[in-house]
Amino acid sequence: MIEHGKKYKSAQEKLKNTVNVSAVPAREALQKVKELAFAKFDETVDVAVNLGIDASKGEQVVRGSVILPHGSGKKTRVLVFAEGAKVDEARAAGADYVGFDELVDKILGGWTDFDYAVATPDLMPKLGKLAKILGPKGLLPNKKLGTVSDDVASVVQELKKGKSFFKNDKYGLVHFVVGKVSFGPEKLYENFAEFMKVLVVSKPSSSKGKFIRKITISSTMGLGIPVDVDSL
Repeated sequence: MIEHGKKYKSAQEKLKNTVNVSAVPAREALQKVKELAFAKFDETVDVAVNLGIDASKGEQVVRGSVILPHGSGKKTRVLVFAEGAKVDEARAAGADYVGFDELVDKILGGWTDFDYAVATPDLMPKLGKLAKILGPKGLLPNKKLGTVSDDVASVVQELKKGKSFFKNDKYGLVHFVVGKVSFGPEKLYENFAEFMKVLVVSKPSSSKGKFIRKITISSTMGLGIPVDVDSL
C-alpha cells in the first residue's frame, strides 16, 4: 500500500474543501492543478483520456499529432538520419544530431539520448538494424507520424515548436502532456483545447457510442482532477 507524504495529504484536504462536485469544467480543473501542485520543481501537467474504443482491434487504434500553441515546456532533442544536402538543411532547422553512419554505430552501442528521430525515405531501408533498439522506445522514424520525409527542415521545425504525438494504450487510454504548471491556467487550457480538438476528430469510424468517456488532469506529483466531459 502506497503511503503518501504530508504535502500530498494537504493537497487532498484542499481539494475536498474547494471542489464539491465529482467533475469540473476544464478551466477550473487546470486552475486546481496549479493551486494544488506542491513539488519544488516545475511539474508536468498530464491529461488522461478514457476512450470508448475496443483497444484490442487494430482498426480502432487512435493516434495522431498536435502542435501545441505554447509548446510542452520540454526541450525536444531531435536526431535526423540524413546525407548530402539534407544534412545542412536539418542543421539549419535546429536538429540536435545529424548524420548517418556515425549515428547508427552510436545507437547500436546503446545510445538513445534523444526524443525524436527523423529520416529521409531513401535511408529507411538501411535502418532495419536499429528496429529492435528504437522500435520498443517509440523512436524509430515512422511515415504515419510524419517523421519520414524529404522535407526534413519542416519536420524538425515542427518538433522544435512543440509537436507531440499520442496513441492509445492497451486499455483504451491516451496520456498526453499539455505543459508545465508554470504555464498558468489559460495557456494550459489553450494547449488542452488544441489536443482535445485533434483527439476528437481521430475517432475511428468503427467506434460506436460515446468516444470521450472520462478525462482526468493531474500534475506530476499532484492529485487527479476529473473533468466534466459534457462541459467541453
